[in-house]
Amino acid sequence: MESWSKSKLTYSLLFVTLLSACGEEQTVKEEAQYAIPVETAHVTKGDVSSFYSTTATLEAPEEANVTSRIAGLIENIKVEEGDRVTKGQLLAVIDAKRQRYDLARSQAEVEIIEQELNRLKKMNNKEFVSADSMAKLEYNLQAAIAERDLAALHVEDSMVRSPINGVIAKRYVKVGNMAKEFDQLFYVVNQDELYGIVHLPEIQLNQLRLGQDAELFLNQKNHESIHANVLRISPIVDPQSGTFKVTLSVPNQEARLKAGMFTRVELRYDTHSNVITVPYNAIVNQDNQNALYVIEGNNALRREVTLGYRQADTVEVISGIQPGEQVVIRGQQNLKDQSLVEVISALDVATVKQERK
Repeated sequence: MESWSKSKLTYSLLFVTLLSACGEEQTVKEEAQYAIPVETAHVTKGDVSSFYSTTATLEAPEEANVTSRIAGLIENIKVEEGDRVTKGQLLAVIDAKRQRYDLARSQAEVEIIEQELNRLKKMNNKEFVSADSMAKLEYNLQAAIAERDLAALHVEDSMVRSPINGVIAKRYVKVGNMAKEFDQLFYVVNQDELYGIVHLPEIQLNQLRLGQDAELFLNQKNHESIHANVLRISPIVDPQSGTFKVTLSVPNQEARLKAGMFTRVELRYDTHSNVITVPYNAIVNQDNQNALYVIEGNNALRREVTLGYRQADTVEVISGIQPGEQVVIRGQQNLKDQSLVEVISALDVATVKQERK
């Protein structure tokens, strides 16, 4: 009886063990058949350029501090900050009553001397007029004319005008203020074209040339760019910083950029045309080796690739894939070679991730 009970217990344990093994095998099979959701893109051909990325400070090539040339009360202001002005346009008027009185007195002196000279020249008896007297009057006339012209210039200087085309960036005075000689009244800047000042390491000197293309980006979040080109290259290297100065010509007719701004700039060195390209986020770097996953059937195969130029979100692939193949651009972090995958759209990928959370 005891022997029979032991045999029964042994068979029961064996049966439970077999059931447990079958359950584990089924779980493994289910796990092995689980498909990882991924988003893909097709390999294409295109142009990719090599860039050097740095920052640039924007400067205005034309700017002017408008100052008063005479002392006086500000009678009138014709413009305000932000107004566009042209060269020679009237900006402000300074009280010039004293200068006008000086001009009138100088003009009278000129007329008196001219009348005296004309009277002496019309005299019939020239012996009564000495040559020295005539010469002295001629010199006095020249001095009087100079005084008159100087007085006229002071009157003209009371009319403050813009020396350049541009925009009123700052106004320093108000109506009724007393302006001294050479006081700053306005700051005018022309921003239709800006200069982008870049300082590059000397190792880049041989890569640059006049007229070379560049792209300026307004901010980090916006990929919108403005085309520029190399205007000047400094022939010397700063021994302290080991850099040289490069000046970019930046068109700005729409006034989207302002002098004093800092922008990101990319200098285009070279372009590879009609090469194999993929989205950069398809690349996986493991153990200092670049790779990506290519879809074959229902599986993702790991391929090691050699990269070339990178431009924004696109990278050149020199070897490892062919045009038309389908590569994983999202979800590859969860993949291994030969992983079972399910290709879904970007919206579906986001939904799956949210459900897993």
